[in-house]
Amino acid sequence: MAEFDYLIVGAGLFGATFAHLARKAGKKCLVIDRRNHIGGNTFCENQGGINVHVYGAHIFHTNDKPIWDFVNSFTEFNRYTNSPVALHEGKLYNLPFNMNTFYQLWGVTTPEQAQAKIAEQIASLNITEPQNLEEQALTLVGTDIYEKLIKGYTEKQWGRKATELPAFIIKRLPVRFTFDNNYFNDKYQGIPIGGYNKITEGMLEGTEVRLDTDYFSDRAYFDGLADRVVFTGPLDEFYNFQFGELEYRSLRFEHETHEVENYQGNAVVNYTEAHVPFTRIIEHKHFEFGKQPHTIITREYPDTWTKGKEAYYPINDEENTRRMKQYQELAAQETNVLFGGRLAEYRYYDMHQVIGSAFVKAKQELGVDLVQS
Repeated sequence: MAEFDYLIVGAGLFGATFAHLARKAGKKCLVIDRRNHIGGNTFCENQGGINVHVYGAHIFHTNDKPIWDFVNSFTEFNRYTNSPVALHEGKLYNLPFNMNTFYQLWGVTTPEQAQAKIAEQIASLNITEPQNLEEQALTLVGTDIYEKLIKGYTEKQWGRKATELPAFIIKRLPVRFTFDNNYFNDKYQGIPIGGYNKITEGMLEGTEVRLDTDYFSDRAYFDGLADRVVFTGPLDEFYNFQFGELEYRSLRFEHETHEVENYQGNAVVNYTEAHVPFTRIIEHKHFEFGKQPHTIITREYPDTWTKGKEAYYPINDEENTRRMKQYQELAAQETNVLFGGRLAEYRYYDMHQVIGSAFVKAKQELGVDLVQS
């Protein structure tokens, strides 16, 4: 008989959520992670009282009350509302595109004026069937918004010209004709007081965790420790890349400490010009309304992904979709392995979606709704 009911490969949000629910169901789990910390990309490092989002800004938002209640059961959330601003040629614009933005662009003061301005710009383009991202974006918001706030940022993010990117990447763009700078429409939003580690530490309390532990260093040994495996790593790696690598865009971060109380006045400032190499600057203390005498900022640079770099954004083009389907066909034949999370599913997930996916799979696997119990 195996020592554990479940071996969970990966201590990120999916693995931690599943481990918590399985333990609640009376199951014994072992969680392993090749990194030296739990929490996956939500991991925060406390530096002088400031919780630094090591792998980029994470802002929790959801419309799902059970998920909101679940994360709040581990730590209280603050009232942080994501209201980024964009800097272009020395001028600041509110995001998402709303009446404040339109006033800043054109001096218009009513929704009717803003709608007329956008409609006028779209009409002049004569684009009936958008063939690429650029044409798609232009038909949604017109030339001014596209040129100043979308084009440079998007081309940096993807490392390709907007005319070379498929139209489906921007199916719609949020345009609001109200003076509302809240980036998300979700009912619940905030940052966990004390950082995201509070949540994953709470989820994994009472569960054995081994860090700096690579599943692929001895798969047979690790598989033998448990009756079933929950795998949250890259699906192509699980199958030894036999159909080729699934591709991603990556990010790299430059963290700096400044001996000033307030560097930029906002948690997130986007830089939309193509000649500025980074896409945004994060000032971490503003996520938790910090009053420290110093501050820490992070410049975020889009990066070409190669094996060994962090995989952030799946490239869901035709070739990668074809490869993924081949891997999924193999995964469907597994009898003792459950796959979940953004890497195993090759999907871009927000945090609440990862937790929701773990809820669903835990219920299917364990046979009870442990979120409500």
